[in-house]
Amino acid sequence: MYKNILVTTDGSECSERSIGHAVELAKFLGAKLTAVTVTPPLQFLTVEGVVYPEDPERYQQMTDAQAKAALNVVAKAAEAAGVPCELVQIESPQPYEGIIKTAEDKGCDLIVMASHGRRGISALLLGSETQKVLTHSKIPVLVFR
Repeated sequence: MYKNILVTTDGSECSERSIGHAVELAKFLGAKLTAVTVTPPLQFLTVEGVVYPEDPERYQQMTDAQAKAALNVVAKAAEAAGVPCELVQIESPQPYEGIIKTAEDKGCDLIVMASHGRRGISALLLGSETQKVLTHSKIPVLVFR
């Protein structure tokens, strides 16, 4: 059925729960797992026409450490279950675009991700990457809440 399952992670407790389900599904189907985390690009602060960049090196170290920690959770779960797993860290200003592009580039036939379950004004203000993936992906999406 599914041969290569993409699982997303942002390092949150919510995404960690979906990782367990993705690993179990991959093991049951004999599928490969591809894990992705999307980091935002370096942003610059502009005040009255003057640009104040964050320290690019420090920013890169911080995002790399966060991504490594998030992906390590997937790697450990996949290894414990005997599921082959590829880890991918990408940079994108829009996480949903990075998720879909990775799924397409890696030949994934299912995307597994968590939903934080935000509703009302918080969903409107914060947006929903899960909703955006559901809306824009041509690849099937399995959402865990």
